[in-house]
Amino acid sequence: MSGRFVRSSKYRHVFGRPTRKEQCYDNLRISRNAWDTNLVKVNPKYLSVNWEAGGGGAFAVIPLEERGKLPERMPLFRGHTAVVLDTDWNPFNDDLIASGSDDGRVLLWRVPEGFTLSPDVDPDEIQDVAPVGKLSGHPKKIGHVLFNPAAENILATASGDYTVKIWDIEAGAPKLTLNLGDIVQSQSWSANGSLLVTTSRDKKLRIWDVRQERPAHETQGHSGAKNSRSVWLGERDRIATTGFSKMSDRQLALWDIRAPREPINGFKTLDSISGVCMPFWDEGTQMLYLAGRGDGNIRYFELENDKFEYLAEYKSADPQRGIAFMPKRGVNTHENEVIRAFKTVNDSYIEPVSFIVPRRAETFQDDIYPPTIGLKPAMGPDEWFAGKEAIPPKISMANLYEGEGLKEVTGVQEKPTSSLDTPAPAAPKAEEPAPVKKEAEPTPEPTPVARPNASMKDQGASMAAMVNKFADQEEEAEPEEPSAFDEAPKPAARTPEAASPTIKASPGHQKEEETKAQPTSSKASPAQTPRAATPTVAAPAPATSTPSPSISTSAANAADAVQREIGAIKELIAEQTKTIASQAQQMQSLTAEIESLKAKLG
Repeated sequence: MSGRFVRSSKYRHVFGRPTRKEQCYDNLRISRNAWDTNLVKVNPKYLSVNWEAGGGGAFAVIPLEERGKLPERMPLFRGHTAVVLDTDWNPFNDDLIASGSDDGRVLLWRVPEGFTLSPDVDPDEIQDVAPVGKLSGHPKKIGHVLFNPAAENILATASGDYTVKIWDIEAGAPKLTLNLGDIVQSQSWSANGSLLVTTSRDKKLRIWDVRQERPAHETQGHSGAKNSRSVWLGERDRIATTGFSKMSDRQLALWDIRAPREPINGFKTLDSISGVCMPFWDEGTQMLYLAGRGDGNIRYFELENDKFEYLAEYKSADPQRGIAFMPKRGVNTHENEVIRAFKTVNDSYIEPVSFIVPRRAETFQDDIYPPTIGLKPAMGPDEWFAGKEAIPPKISMANLYEGEGLKEVTGVQEKPTSSLDTPAPAAPKAEEPAPVKKEAEPTPEPTPVARPNASMKDQGASMAAMVNKFADQEEEAEPEEPSAFDEAPKPAARTPEAASPTIKASPGHQKEEETKAQPTSSKASPAQTPRAATPTVAAPAPATSTPSPSISTSAANAADAVQREIGAIKELIAEQTKTIASQAQQMQSLTAEIESLKAKLG
């Protein structure tokens, strides 16, 4: 084990806990349409599921508390004339949902008050829910719908007409249009709602300055023929993508939005499984979850120093076709649950999977539950279209733990975290140290210098010992006020001879002590060298008299010399600390390069 370094992380032992079958959402008819979406979406109150329905499209809304086997006849959300391809919950209103369909329309729905799947009426009299709004503007199917995470009532819809339209759902009209030229495979907003990242069938990764209706950056993404997914990493200026290589190996990549010519540290090969990886980012823990479409596994990583550090993998024999992740305000803080996933199984039921930090503490764990986004938007639609950038106010997870409801702990943050105004560096590697210092606050600082710690400690101890020597010297000199240190310049050869005895010389016996010390000066010199190592000006004058003015001047000079010695040592320690930190950064970058080379060779 010597020489093996274990990275420190409070999420190293996070584990996934499945749910018993009787506590799952059973007896569902999940859509078997082959369109590549997540099939399910969730908020702290409801779960929406794309439904396999005849006579037009529909989806189901399931209250989270209604677990177990659901009734054969239940109220559905009907209104589309073709299959529903995607849904999305309004982040600031848990009762409002949008749906996109193969019929080219976007419908808006409001969950009725007191909604239940088992109403107290005859099954034949159960009424389906009707839409409250309709958005028409795409001539072809709408495959993806996504609400803006910062602005109220702003919706992005991706269509088979190769465009993404930005809607003001209050006005009921599209305000902006992004032309991609190919089928959109995924889209994700930045935290402040100003930028949008898309992946498409032409294998291009585009970062859109939405209100300018143009891509701010466009680059080559994953080279494989299968679908690619993208996710914005919260309030960071980073994007993660999953896709395939030309050899159909699954890949993971991390991108800097200011210089996305190529991914940071290249494309990382995951495995050779054929299913698309569905990514989800958890801002509170700085963790990325990858759920395989068609396999039952969910692996998760922690982002640290612009590198995804593998943590563990939740394995299941039940494959998932779709998955949704609960917003942070809906997790169970009493069980140290950091995230909860809802995966489809066999197109017949949905299984919740809780990811838990194993701790025995019976109090609120504030280190794993930082403030999170609540239900208040940062701006209205008019402000957003006018160009405002902001992050919504955050709520305290501690208040949720105590059952006190949503309480804001911050206001609207005027923080354009994803601004493209910052000039891009010449190369992706050149900017890696900057984000680490600026944004990686949740990660522990000692990690990068874990290897040099031992040598630093030894050097620190030796420096402290030297400081103590000078401190002892000063303490010994204080009771006996006279000191032979003088500012008069003397030859260097005489410095060690007089350095030791004059420190303890008294006014009446100073000359006698000097006389006794001279025969043994050759033996005392090696031992006295550290004490008199600094200035030669500390040597005594040959003609030392004992009047009081001279004694006081000598004492003052001695104190100044000691202070200079201590200051010099402190500066030396500071310089060595900077050197060690610089070496640690170099080691870190070298390690990253080695990992990149291994990935390319492997």
